[in-house]
Amino acid sequence: MIQEGQIGLFKMRVVEGETAYSPFQNRMPMDSLRAMHCFVRAIELGSLSSAARELGSTQPTVSKLVAALEKQLGARLLIRGTTGLTPTEQGKRFYERAKGVLEEYGEAVADVRGLTERPEGFLRVNAPVSLGVLRLNVLLLSFMEQYPAIEVELILNDRFVDLTEENVDLALRLGGSLPPNAVARRIATSPRYLVAAPEYLRNHSPLNSPADLSEHNFLRFAWLTAGDRLELNGPHGEQISVTTQGRYRTNSSLAIRDGLLQGAGLCITPAWLVSDLLENGQLVRVLPDWSGPPNDAFLIYPERRYRPLRTRLLMQYLAERVGQLPGFLP
Repeated sequence: MIQEGQIGLFKMRVVEGETAYSPFQNRMPMDSLRAMHCFVRAIELGSLSSAARELGSTQPTVSKLVAALEKQLGARLLIRGTTGLTPTEQGKRFYERAKGVLEEYGEAVADVRGLTERPEGFLRVNAPVSLGVLRLNVLLLSFMEQYPAIEVELILNDRFVDLTEENVDLALRLGGSLPPNAVARRIATSPRYLVAAPEYLRNHSPLNSPADLSEHNFLRFAWLTAGDRLELNGPHGEQISVTTQGRYRTNSSLAIRDGLLQGAGLCITPAWLVSDLLENGQLVRVLPDWSGPPNDAFLIYPERRYRPLRTRLLMQYLAERVGQLPGFLP
């Protein structure tokens, strides 16, 4: 049985039930490349079965390829335990070199085939859930209409992912600490406003100054490192810190947005999250002369020398379009 999987920019064929391995003999057989790719992805994903799923193969086949690679090298590369894979010292060193070889090979194949001149292939993109649902989804669909030979897989989650481990080509992230071993490019910023539903404001005490915020129910993002402390910038460059109180916190921007609509409290949010609700009057700004530190948008991509044309095109597209979205500034 033959299955196909991706290895860099080229197709990889894995023959079920065969290890078919020959020595290097001053050259690199295709089986060596297959085994190297299986080994590298097993390290990055944490298991042989995960690597097999990604490559469209089976765990026994990938295991045989890696075992053959170990035999060929005369060194044990992986320790297989109940909690997953652990590379040996030789495995760690080989991983770094093998990853570079695969990237160089992918670049060489792309150059020969002319893929660097044609917008085609597969892209895996990562973004926060709310940004993806409310803003990014429509941009990516428009991008795919423009480039019909490019496939996009959009993975949405609200945690910072390891781009290498999860095989992400490009991530769009908002503020926070940027991941190591990656390149970040700031492409837009979004002001942060104090907002609430008109119904909530009618049923609660007036808000005339930031000091009044402590009297109100504050909806808070659970991941904010500042906790209940709120930093605000004033109309004349003032900077103050106030303590808020509230019984509800969540790690979901969409839940915050819905909570505001339900009249559950007020919140400080990036403008992109609520711009449509402010425009139609479902929400209003509170203390409009005061705002929080802006929410910066970054394109993040793995630290590697080669990026195919499809990745560069999407980076350019998002850099031009995100700053034009409602609630963002270039």
